[in-house]
Amino acid sequence: MEAHLRAGIAIFNAGEYHAAHDAWEDRWLDLDRGTDDERFLHGLIQFTAAVHHAYGDNWAGVHGLAESGAAYLADLPPDHRDVNVGTVRAYLRAVAADPEHVERVRPPALTHEGVTVMPEDLEFPAAGVAAEVLAEEYAYDETVVERAREFGRADLEDGRATSPFVTLVMDFARDEANRGIVFQRLRDHVGKREHRERDVEGLFE
Repeated sequence: MEAHLRAGIAIFNAGEYHAAHDAWEDRWLDLDRGTDDERFLHGLIQFTAAVHHAYGDNWAGVHGLAESGAAYLADLPPDHRDVNVGTVRAYLRAVAADPEHVERVRPPALTHEGVTVMPEDLEFPAAGVAAEVLAEEYAYDETVVERAREFGRADLEDGRATSPFVTLVMDFARDEANRGIVFQRLRDHVGKREHRERDVEGLFE
């Protein structure tokens, strides 16, 4: 839960309002309806959607999402899961009352444990989630990023913290300016790793 939560927060704070919900959606769909965490993630998803629609001047969408988002968050503690839920809820209520509030007041940054989390703050588990979300958002080959994330996890379990898969997956999530170059390097490393694994497959059976 925490890796997906932090990934979505960081993506949102980086201005990726449309992509942010993808970090939370699978977790949200797995939760029992009406639980605190289900309403929490549902409210955050509606919040990011409202902000996204605001930048497209879809005022009817903004109003409806702000109203429903505030309702989902209504009974939660203001710091549920150490996120600034109270601030988000107040913003959504203000937008529901006046959709043009979004033109006068920037949406609040999301914080976790009192920190405005950005992509460069993510450790590998959350960076891996963010990388897969951004690959989908920008039409990179998601299979490459998914495989790189798997190899990175395996390398970390083997004590190889300097694995190129760990470094490059984190760079893909963090470095918007060079994401295309990072992806090419990721693809090359994944291809070499898969080739090496095929070469040894069955040798000791």
